[in-house]
Amino acid sequence: MTRTSVFPTAIPPRPEKRPIFDVHHGITRTDDYAWMRAANWQAMFRDPALLDGAIRAHLEAENAYQATLMADTAELRRKLFAEMKGRIKEDDSTVPMKDGPYAYGSSFKLGGEQPRYFRTPRDGGIEEILLDGDAEAEGKPYFRLGGFDHSADHRKLLWAFDDKGSEFFALRVRDIASGKELTDRIPDTGGGGVWNAGDDGFFYTRLDDSHRPSKVFFHALGDNPENDRLIYEETDAGFFMDVSGTRSNDWIMIGINDHETSEYRLLRADEPFAEPKLVAARETGLQYDLEEGGDVFFILTNADGAKDFKIMTAPVEDPVQANWKELVPHEPGRLILSVLGFRHHMVRLERKEGLPRIVVRDRANGEEHLIAFDEEAFSLGLSGSYEYDTEVMRFTYSSMTTPAQVFDYNMRSRERVLLKTQEVPSGHDPEHYVTRRLMAPAADGELVPISLIHHRDTPLDGSAPCLLYGYG
Repeated sequence: MTRTSVFPTAIPPRPEKRPIFDVHHGITRTDDYAWMRAANWQAMFRDPALLDGAIRAHLEAENAYQATLMADTAELRRKLFAEMKGRIKEDDSTVPMKDGPYAYGSSFKLGGEQPRYFRTPRDGGIEEILLDGDAEAEGKPYFRLGGFDHSADHRKLLWAFDDKGSEFFALRVRDIASGKELTDRIPDTGGGGVWNAGDDGFFYTRLDDSHRPSKVFFHALGDNPENDRLIYEETDAGFFMDVSGTRSNDWIMIGINDHETSEYRLLRADEPFAEPKLVAARETGLQYDLEEGGDVFFILTNADGAKDFKIMTAPVEDPVQANWKELVPHEPGRLILSVLGFRHHMVRLERKEGLPRIVVRDRANGEEHLIAFDEEAFSLGLSGSYEYDTEVMRFTYSSMTTPAQVFDYNMRSRERVLLKTQEVPSGHDPEHYVTRRLMAPAADGELVPISLIHHRDTPLDGSAPCLLYGYG
């Protein structure tokens, strides 16, 4: 049945035709609406006021037409929105993660749209609000927070925001004790930064006119951003960059990658003016990631035909590819997704037969153990830790039956502590449902994993309907 609008006289706006002709391979093409592709789109991202007036007028007319045509659905949309919000805890918060004398987390307040970042004393206590996103957004037509990082001395915040919708983020530095911003303001960044070892400066990526993070800079606190030192520039337009640090605060890592090839360059966090050192030169199809490990780097790579990846090590003083040594060999059918390094343990997240697994390895004796779960099908994530010298790491768990849960896990004692289960305000009882995992043979004999959920009272005699969704 077709819904009839109560505004039948609404006429859709029609843009003016301004034909432009071009010829390629002897064929002439006509584009009547090429004028609507703003020639100054790169500048407009930084300043939306630069949008051509005729283009803006047409877009506003389209918005007005949509609002008129959909006016009779306002009450239905309000009800749907309320129903969706009713399934989400609006004033939710993360479980604070420990780092030195404090634990850091984020939260939302009822009716708010932006996160608040806070910290408490390490073992709990009064929350100290470090940054209130709703307060920062007040009076602005658009606002989005980017990265957020506290310095190792716990005295300063490095945070980013976009108040134009351009995804060009400005970086600011806040003094925690006074709550005031320092004079440093870095425009056109990728939305995050990494402190150096002395907490008197930070590394960041700057976006070019095509919105590609093509340069890594170091900014010394208090200096003019125009004087920031260029650490590395990627000239290949097909590659993107990011800059990150290690939890031990020893290294700065510049990651360069496209969809199938990666490259890393390193410099010590206490030597911000040194030249970054190449780990392994890019080679089409070679992928690798670095993770700290004290005197070694753990290297997750597909080198030597390891389609499902393997883990290697290299000495931190000379981690070039010639010095890589195999630690966890390649095993076909076991996809290693990520690696976390700690002083006494190494943790990897992998997937086998379609099911995720967390494997903890004792670095002293090489013994490994799996973290076991009762349900047949589930999802896992590694949250890790702010700290490197620790026995406790954090992971997340959920299934089609169980809402998201957060656990702290002692890698030595194997004690697991449930910190939080996602609250569903509209109500949910996991005991009413059953999750199953089946293996179905395909036409070629391969076994395909199937995750199945049903109510405990659902008849399993073939009479109940089934919604089947395929992915792959």
